[in-house]
Amino acid sequence: MKPLRLYLAPIRGITDWVFRTCFAQFFQGLDLSVAPFIATVQANRFTIKLLKDLLPENNQKMPVVPQLLGKSAEDFIRLARALYDLGYDCVNWNLGCPAPMVARKGRGSGLLLYPEKIEAFLESVVPAIPNRLSIKTRLGRTQPAEIQTLMTIFNRFPLKELIVHPRTGSQIYTGQPDLEMFAWCCENSQNPLVYNGDIVDTHSFQELFKRFPEIHGWMIGRGVVADPFLPAEIKAQPPVPPTEKVAIILKFHDALYESYSSLFAGPAHLTDRMKAVWQYLHRSFEGGEKFVKRIRKCRHTETYQQTVQDFFVQGPIYKDNKSLQE
Repeated sequence: MKPLRLYLAPIRGITDWVFRTCFAQFFQGLDLSVAPFIATVQANRFTIKLLKDLLPENNQKMPVVPQLLGKSAEDFIRLARALYDLGYDCVNWNLGCPAPMVARKGRGSGLLLYPEKIEAFLESVVPAIPNRLSIKTRLGRTQPAEIQTLMTIFNRFPLKELIVHPRTGSQIYTGQPDLEMFAWCCENSQNPLVYNGDIVDTHSFQELFKRFPEIHGWMIGRGVVADPFLPAEIKAQPPVPPTEKVAIILKFHDALYESYSSLFAGPAHLTDRMKAVWQYLHRSFEGGEKFVKRIRKCRHTETYQQTVQDFFVQGPIYKDNKSLQE
């Protein structure tokens, strides 16, 4: 049986280099992360601002794969080469972003409607970049069966891996993953497959693992932010007592807060970033729903800090058998 490989999914506005670094400091189980996408640009030189999330000095604790969003082969090639010079021997092409504002521009999952453009892009990019290429995709933009045409194109190229979220782009994150079509992908992909989508606890992982035991890797996003202990539990590492989990979460929170406070120019940016984390993290706690409502109302860092302090002073209970569907 293949080694169990767990990937942190890219979540824009959350899983940046600060989150990844702090996660690796306090938690175990993840093998690598795919970074939130950076959009390709028409430039021969790239700014520090564009590449900051991927600078080697900011990514010492967890292996990371850069993800690029774009539809211009020329722009993609230039950026991939720049990332190779930074030490990245693999880059990921985002063909899965379901956001309407992205898809309407024919990027992310919006490009899945145009297989001929994808084929032309890959014909230009694959031989021109020094990096290996992986792809993160959906089953299609509007219909799951679109993957059948797309797969014939993907199979023409030696991809590092193909990461498939078994929904369509138009579904966003609603409805159920189409596991029958993902099974078809397993049977027909000539590139290594990674599963992505709706792994929210050990039970949901085990159900998927029983059905797809030969998958190359497993990507988890929201489930990791909601329960940072989940990757270690999936790998059956020694359990952490609930009270100790609470103490570790507090240390993790404080490390995140301190790191972000030194980066963001204003208090609103700081509180907004922490609110984004708590949008998922609160689900690990009994009474987390009431707590996150208070967090959302915070406008100043002092109020935010006091709200968090009050919550942890009360001795919150870390839940078992959590689910993002709650």
